[in-house]
Amino acid sequence: MADSLLKFMLGDGNVRGVAVRLRESWQEMLRRRRHEAGVQELLGEMSAASVLLAGSLKFDGTLVLQIQGDGPLRLAVAECQPDFGLRATATARVDDDAEVPSQPADFAQLTNSRGAGRCVITLDPRQPGQQPYQGIVALNDAEGHALRDLSAVLRQYLDQSEQIPSWLMLAADGHSACGLLVQRMPDAGGAAAGGPERADEDFSRAVHLASTLQRDELLSLEPEELLRRLFWEEQARVFTPAQPRFHCTCSKQRVAQMLRMLGRDEVESVLAERGEVDVTCEFCGAGYAFDLVDAARLFRDDIDQPPGSTRTQ
Repeated sequence: MADSLLKFMLGDGNVRGVAVRLRESWQEMLRRRRHEAGVQELLGEMSAASVLLAGSLKFDGTLVLQIQGDGPLRLAVAECQPDFGLRATATARVDDDAEVPSQPADFAQLTNSRGAGRCVITLDPRQPGQQPYQGIVALNDAEGHALRDLSAVLRQYLDQSEQIPSWLMLAADGHSACGLLVQRMPDAGGAAAGGPERADEDFSRAVHLASTLQRDELLSLEPEELLRRLFWEEQARVFTPAQPRFHCTCSKQRVAQMLRMLGRDEVESVLAERGEVDVTCEFCGAGYAFDLVDAARLFRDDIDQPPGSTRTQ
């Protein structure tokens, strides 16, 4: 089945939501870059979450979701483009004593074992000249207790940064990565249908219904069927589905720009030691190789499109 992102509204319009199911894109990411089993599930949840968040925003740009951990997981990143092209990767083993679990692990143990982990969400506008927006939230609650999962972290982020009452659930396994987001519509000058109290009631009811959802149901049901089962009395209005897909933005040109930033001395040092500069994309596994001639041309001011062979691993 194809990937699907479905936006919807409930009842009188006081509640909105997004449901996402990733199959093809998630399988492609797994095929290209395998991680430890303890990290894989979290990356799937992050992939689904990045699409959920991008689908809930009126924003023309890239959404980047990062977990900067202080446990066995050092960094995990999921990116969603404006057209719902997405990619994800992770870096584990923060030190010699931190072992990455071979099985799906406790979120706090994996990312926040010493209490200093954080979640960073960056909105990078596509329009030239606009500055990125970045929101940061700890992986702990207000009392300093470690949050139990990514869903709780993102609920805290939405409450603090967006100030929109929200509920979400995420799940991933070896086949699918899925998510459901429910939000109370913001009060636009007190224009909520039936007033703010009615909007609060509608949101509370939607959360109560959504909370009956089980993990295996989220992973197995198509978004349309999921909404029918949960909100069959809420007169859900469904908008035209979008189709997320795997898409890596790496390229020979971007790698060349990175090498230029490293500088001629650093590149020549690698060439002297290895005979060529090899760069592998952490997201998709594509390999880019630059030999002596390619590297020399990198630093010629009159070369706009650098050479260099590309090999897909």
